[in-house]
Amino acid sequence: MKHVIIFCFSLFFLSATHAQIGSYPNMNAPDHTPMMNSTWEAVDKMMYKVSTEGNKKVYTPHYPAELKKLENKVVELPGYMVPLTSGRNHSTFMLSVLPITQCQFCGTNGIPPMVEIFMKKGTVKFTDEPIKIKGKMVFNPEPLKGNAEIQIVDAVLLD
Repeated sequence: MKHVIIFCFSLFFLSATHAQIGSYPNMNAPDHTPMMNSTWEAVDKMMYKVSTEGNKKVYTPHYPAELKKLENKVVELPGYMVPLTSGRNHSTFMLSVLPITQCQFCGTNGIPPMVEIFMKKGTVKFTDEPIKIKGKMVFNPEPLKGNAEIQIVDAVLLD
C-alpha cells in the first residue's frame, strides 16, 4: 500500500510539473536569434582530414566545393562576436552563428561554425547582440601556425 501511495504522489507531481511547463509555450525556444544562412551552411561543411606524422595526428582542413565557391568572394555574414582578446573594441575577432553565452552547450551538438574577422579599418565595440559583417572570404593556407581556417578580411560592419 505504501508503494501505491508513493507512486500516486509521484505521478501527481510529474503531471503538475508537466502542466506548469506546458503553460509556458516558449520555454523550449532558444534565447538567441538564429543566424544560419547559405554562407553559414557552406562554412559548416568544412571538415578535417586526419593524417599521422610520426606518432602525431595532423588535422588538415578540407573545403568542400560549396565552400570553395566562396573563396575570395565578398560575402555578408550575420553573427555574434566572440572576442579573441580582452577589451571593449576589437579589430579582429571571431564571428559565430551562436552567441558566446551559449558556449555552455558546446559539445552537446558540436562546435558552432565560426570565422575569423579582420576589420578593414577601425574597431567594433563588443556587443552580445547580433551584428552583420561584409568582407572577402579567404582560407588560411597554414591554420596549424595560428588563426582560423576561414577568415573574412577587409571587413566592414553593416547596419
